Order: sequence, then structure tokens, then C-alpha cells
Amino acid sequence: MNLRNIAMKNLIRRKGKAVFLLAGLIIGVSTVVAITSFSDRMTEDINHKLEKYGANILIVPRTENLALTYGDYSVGGVSFEMAELREGDLRRIQTIKNAANVAAVGPMVLGAVEIGQRRVLLAGIDLTTSKILKPWWKVDGSLPEENGVILGSRASRILNIKNGSTLVIRGRKLAVTGILNPTGSQDDQLVFAHLKTAQALLGKTGRISMAEVAALCNACPVEDMVKQISEVLPNAKVMAIQQVVKGRMETLSQFKRFSYGISGVILLIGSLVVLVTMMGSVRERTDEIGIFRAIGFRRSHVMKIVLIEAGIVSGLSGILGYLLGLSATRLALDLFGSHAPVSIKPELAVATIILTLLVGLSASIYPALLAARLDPNEALRAL
Repeated sequence: MNLRNIAMKNLIRRKGKAVFLLAGLIIGVSTVVAITSFSDRMTEDINHKLEKYGANILIVPRTENLALTYGDYSVGGVSFEMAELREGDLRRIQTIKNAANVAAVGPMVLGAVEIGQRRVLLAGIDLTTSKILKPWWKVDGSLPEENGVILGSRASRILNIKNGSTLVIRGRKLAVTGILNPTGSQDDQLVFAHLKTAQALLGKTGRISMAEVAALCNACPVEDMVKQISEVLPNAKVMAIQQVVKGRMETLSQFKRFSYGISGVILLIGSLVVLVTMMGSVRERTDEIGIFRAIGFRRSHVMKIVLIEAGIVSGLSGILGYLLGLSATRLALDLFGSHAPVSIKPELAVATIILTLLVGLSASIYPALLAARLDPNEALRAL
């Protein structure tokens, strides 16, 4: 009979203690796995939503400007050292360190024009990137060609211009190919055209008023990209426009730090449960250990028996605790209204099992040493 068989028979003979130890470790491991998986899934879910928010970095010309505004009332401003932003400068963005995280760059030129008896704001944009930068847009009609425009919902209503109509801007006839559904933003008041078309109409060839950037930043903070873009565009002011998402990410980061602290406490409690249980088991088996020593078992053999028992229980606890933790994560995500997928991750499963084994074996070292140091003569006298 080898040491592994002896350890297995000891666990079977003392089912109560084995089940208690197993249950304690499973609860601890499943709680740690659930907390870790929940915070990871929520982070991925928020990152995925961030990508759907469109542009999250804004580039405007750098200026020393004192705006004379109060609420929604504006009387203009005093501008000093106004710097222009050129369209060609945007190519420098592709040279930054995190250029791979740039999903789209959308230059925009703005200017006031007259349509009929009203002054409206004409916006020239790169319509090929609009699906990434403005994913919330829904157009009744189609995106325009070079001699076409689309109107915001409010602009269409105030100007009384419908889809399929023709309007004249500075002597150039343009077809209205679509009307934007209400967005609840300033887009509802604008007239949109191709960037080149708007630049020609406004006399701003090669110049832009601003640029929007969609940054996919799962692996890097947006703030880093803002700094990098600012370095390659010194005449521009670069700003992150993701305050709401940033607030949620900061809250989630605090929760993740809190979860790590809770996980550490749970692991400590689990190790104490193993220590106390194994100590009790060793005291109960004093006579058995004395017989082992009397028939020729070495101290190392006795230690191995105790550690094998702890290893078997810890390994089984790691497997069952991981599976139970994933189930708890799915339930928690449903309660929080998140539909982020939860799947088995081999690296997390292996890490969980290894960590559980380390906790179980580490907590069993002292009881194993105590068992190995038992005097066989004293143990046999107790029989």
C-alpha cells in the first residue's frame, strides 16, 4: 500500500472532517473566483460600450479665448493668437505610439451659410468614418455624394426642407439626400456635407475647424493618447470627451481594488480553516501515526501522508470552487442587468487550482511537521 492510498483511506474514514474542509475551501474559492470574474466581465462590458460611443477625443485649434457666455446666452468672445488647424496635420496622428488604438479620425469644418432667409451652420465631415464616429446616426434616406447634403431633424423642420429637395448654398445647388433622425444633440441643427464640398463653399480649402478621434483603448488609458496626440499637434488643443465612462471606470477600478482586498481576507480565512482542521486531524490520529513510525515509516513519509490529504482536498476544492464561482458570476451579472458573456478561461482555472493547492499545502505544513515529530514510543503508550 503506497502513501497515496493511505491518504485516500484516511479521508474516506473521516468523511465528516473531509467534507467540512472541502466545503470551507469551496466557499472561499468560489467567492474569490466570482468577485474576480465579475469585475473582469464588467470591465470588458464597459470597454465594449466605450467603443460604441463613437468619438472620445476632440481636437480643436489652440487659442487664447475669453468666451462671453452665461448659460445658453452668448455675446461672443475676445480671441487672441488664433491658430489654424490644417487637415494635413492629422496624418501625424498615425505616428504616435498608440496609433494602433485609433479606430477613426474625422476632420470637420464648420461655417455659417445662408439658406433662404436663414443662417445655418454647415458642417463638412468625412462621411466614410461617420459609422464609427457617430454610430447613433440614423438617416431617413442615404448619405450624400459630393453634390448633396443631409439635414438635422430640427434644421429640416425650421427650414421646411424635405428629403429629395434641392437647396442653394452660395450659388451651388445641392440635393438633400437624407434627414437625420432626432439625436438630442447639436447635430439636429446642422446641415452636413462632404468635407471637400464644405471646404470649397466656405473658402477653407485644406483647413478644418476641429477633428474627432475614436480611440479603442482597452489596453491603454485615453489620457495617454491625448498626451501623445498633443505632442504631434502642438498647435491643437486635445481633449478627452468621456467623462461619464471615465467615472464608471473609476468606480469599477475602486470596486476591483476592494474585491482584491476581500479576496485576500477570504484566502486567509480559508488557510486558517485548513490549519485548524488538519491540526485536529493529526491529534486524533496520534496512535495511528505511532504505529506507522513503529513499523518503519520515516518522518518524511508521515509528512507526505498529511500533505497528500491536504493536496487532494485542495485540488478538488479548486475545481469545484471555480465552477461554482462562474455560476455565481452569471447570476450576479443577470442581477446587474449586464449580458456580458461568462466562459471558462483556462488560465484563470489553472491559476485558481494552483492558488488553492498553495493555500491548502502551506496551511498543512505545520500540522505535517507536528505529526512527523511525534515520538512513536509516546504514541504507542497511549494505546
